[in-house]
Amino acid sequence: MCGIVGIVGNDLVTSRLVDGLKRLEYRGYDSAGVAVLNGVGVTRRRAKGRIVNLEQAISDFPLDGSLGIAHTRWATHGKPTEINAHPHTADQVAIVHNGIIENFRELRNELEAKGREFQSQTDSEVIVQMIALNLACSMTEEDAFFATIDRLEGAFAIAAIYQNRPSEIFVAKQNVPLVVGLGETEGYVGSDAFALAPFTRNVIFLEEGDRAIVRANGVDIFDSDGQKVSRPVTLSNVESSIANKGEHEHFMLKEIYEQPESIARTLAHYTDALSFELLDTPASSCFAKADRAVAIACGTAYYAAAVGKHWFENLARLSVEIDVASEFRYRNPVLPETGPVIFVSQSGETADTLACLQYSNRANIPTYAVVNVPQSSIARDASVVFPTLAGPEVGVASTKAFTAQLTALACTALGAAKSRGQLSKEVIKAHVADLLDSPKLVQEAFLLEDQIKKIAVGLKDAKYMLFLGRGINHPLAMEGALKMKEITYITAEGYAAGELKHGPIALIEDGTPVIVIAPYDNLFEKTCSNVQEVISRGARVILFTDEKGAEQCDADVDEIIVMPTAGAMSSVLVSSIPLQLLAYHTAKALGTDVDKPRNLAKSVTVE
Repeated sequence: MCGIVGIVGNDLVTSRLVDGLKRLEYRGYDSAGVAVLNGVGVTRRRAKGRIVNLEQAISDFPLDGSLGIAHTRWATHGKPTEINAHPHTADQVAIVHNGIIENFRELRNELEAKGREFQSQTDSEVIVQMIALNLACSMTEEDAFFATIDRLEGAFAIAAIYQNRPSEIFVAKQNVPLVVGLGETEGYVGSDAFALAPFTRNVIFLEEGDRAIVRANGVDIFDSDGQKVSRPVTLSNVESSIANKGEHEHFMLKEIYEQPESIARTLAHYTDALSFELLDTPASSCFAKADRAVAIACGTAYYAAAVGKHWFENLARLSVEIDVASEFRYRNPVLPETGPVIFVSQSGETADTLACLQYSNRANIPTYAVVNVPQSSIARDASVVFPTLAGPEVGVASTKAFTAQLTALACTALGAAKSRGQLSKEVIKAHVADLLDSPKLVQEAFLLEDQIKKIAVGLKDAKYMLFLGRGINHPLAMEGALKMKEITYITAEGYAAGELKHGPIALIEDGTPVIVIAPYDNLFEKTCSNVQEVISRGARVILFTDEKGAEQCDADVDEIIVMPTAGAMSSVLVSSIPLQLLAYHTAKALGTDVDKPRNLAKSVTVE
């Protein structure tokens, strides 16, 4: 969700770079910066917070040139500070980066061992430090850049400028959108065509693994093997909102693919990726003396709270009751004596949830908000805010907001366990390490999309679907069913697998799709028994499991989706991805309005 803008030409660029960043404000950010090449070398200005703060920094200490790159950052590694803001520089090289470098710890250790001194806590700085080291080893600028890209693992869009190459921007893309713009006398690079709309309509969407050198009079593009290639020039329709969707047909799919970054960004608020420790946030102490907790939410946020209940109870040994806001507010509920009451909301404006918060405030009970909009009513009225840094979510059916909520709740539950003395430091670090693996594992889960597309085509004519899970996967089954019914209008229900014989098995007939979420765990064998029960009654079973689960399952299922093997805490995050993709591609096969399903609104601000 970070934003990149770059310009190379003959005219001054600073003010236009800043304007480009403003067009990317919809993506969200916590700091911004610009670097230009002028007569004294690479010069930069950075500022924490809004772009107006960057504008003030530039006003106080002006800079300009005919080549520059700019960036808005949402923190994924390191706190949102000026020193962690982009661009990063080393030895007269500057880079900006969107995405996540998964092997940054290994690279940082290697670079520090060779004498490179780091200034920030970001994963991004390893890029510029490695380029600078390669140059010091007598590589050319091209070789230094391309060799660095070859060492990176993860997702990235990168733009780099060199003091010794005053008319070129070096760029690379892997799993993160990056667009090259072609002007009459200038070249451009941006996170999407919308950012480049004031400059040019002629754009090239780089493909996976592409590297390029952008100049005022054109661009050279190379594939991941270093072979020079040609990519089509597209005439962008800057008047259409499709520009904001990047390369994706719908906002929902775009937001599904943004989850590695949104999860990492939320993790960065709560954890230290270098030490695997929890940061000192309110999560570290708020729950120390709680007698019990109540979690209140609606819709998808309710299912996130239901997953959180498992974490709080298993890790922190804190009893948690979850309730639907529209019921809680009218029930004259008994509140905990020392609290807290936790409110989960994407928008922070959900009317029923807000009313429950106000009720709890009147009772002088601590109120904690897990919310995505820090200026929202719920965030303002709560005692403590646990932010989810998903960024703006346009699609009505929540995707990245859900996994960001899960991430925040997981970290908060670990903080509660720490403050209540329930887990050792070593165990907490192991859980944090598990969560820090989740962006990488989520990225791997996207490789299942082609298989899921084929399955979705076969589901589009279904009249009813059943989603099953046990333990922590029960609320995930309910969320999977909700996604399916929201955007496909197919009746779908989520149940605890052990409840089959208490009613829902009566609905099974020949061909009924049953989606089972069952990564291998201590409940796997019991879930497999439930799978056999529905198969014997004619169900078409689609099993979402991992490699060991696929090996151990002896049921005659119709389809097995083998998800990346994940740890105990990251498993739910990883399992969310194929469920979202299944709903999306089923809806697409049906031709429904994916981003704006009928009768639904993004934020329910009335009762």
